[in-house]
Amino acid sequence: MTGSGPDGRTRGTGGPASEAEGRAPGADHGLSETDTPATGTDGPATGTGSGAPALTVVRPGALTTVQDLGRPGHAHLGVGRSGALDRPAHALANRLAGNPAGHAALETTVDGCAVRTSAAVTVVVTGAPCPVRVDGRPVAWGAAVRVPAGAVLDVGRAASGLRSYVAFAGGVDVPPVLGSRSRDLLSGLGPEPLAAGAVLPLGAPCGPPAHADAVPWAGPPVGGLVLPLVLGPRDDWFTPAALRTLARGTFRVSAASNRIGLRTEGPALERAADGELPSEGMVLGAVQVPPDGRPVVFLADHPTTGGYPVVGVVPEAELAAAAQAVPGTPVRFVPVRG
Repeated sequence: MTGSGPDGRTRGTGGPASEAEGRAPGADHGLSETDTPATGTDGPATGTGSGAPALTVVRPGALTTVQDLGRPGHAHLGVGRSGALDRPAHALANRLAGNPAGHAALETTVDGCAVRTSAAVTVVVTGAPCPVRVDGRPVAWGAAVRVPAGAVLDVGRAASGLRSYVAFAGGVDVPPVLGSRSRDLLSGLGPEPLAAGAVLPLGAPCGPPAHADAVPWAGPPVGGLVLPLVLGPRDDWFTPAALRTLARGTFRVSAASNRIGLRTEGPALERAADGELPSEGMVLGAVQVPPDGRPVVFLADHPTTGGYPVVGVVPEAELAAAAQAVPGTPVRFVPVRG
């Protein structure tokens, strides 16, 4: 979707931002597709010995990556935070599996994945609702499930939303890079997206899984995606008519969206100023407007700098819904002054 040019500017709809983005389409809906590092006391015990539990990938799905809470604090080096797009779903999966919040899990895209476990392990699937099977037998979604050694866990196609989260007791114990096990599709940091036959080690369980009769959960957006937008810092680069269009216009989620950003289709925003901005820092949730005038909401793998004006910023707490919005979902921006 978006890419970062040699001058650090965010460019338009050229080729995929990484080899992983190019592999994402598959059978999907048309997609190309707490800030704590996952190390230290929050990280899983290393399991690299010959008898350590592991997963073998049977079916990688359209795009399945390892994600934890990301690698904050490296933007000055040109490295974004990355991490799970739907952070509440990731946190819930870890909590129900008995893991600390920083443990790494699998993030699937649209059509899930299937893995074979070398040892018995507790597994939880959250995020986009989907069928879950163990050796072909239906098991619970959104609850701790015990998967026997040698069994195949199959996480199916999302019934609604886009991304499911698969947490294993002990976490996915791939080597961390800059304090995180997350895959960043823009920079290429972190473990490769899942491929058939790949083996991923698991850490040692930290404690018993959490038991809950019911867990309140906001489902993926169905009727539409409503995003509060704190205007600035470059809203003065747009005409008053453009800001009215932003607030009242009908936008939709584009199939070109991915982990880097949610791209929109709809009316173009007219600029009040021509010319170019010097490249400046970009934050999570920034809504950048490229030359085609269609807003792009930056998500976890966004570039750290860019040269197109940012009309506003979506608060981080609102981005989980954006992570689950399928192409074609209506988008409404609600501008507010910070």
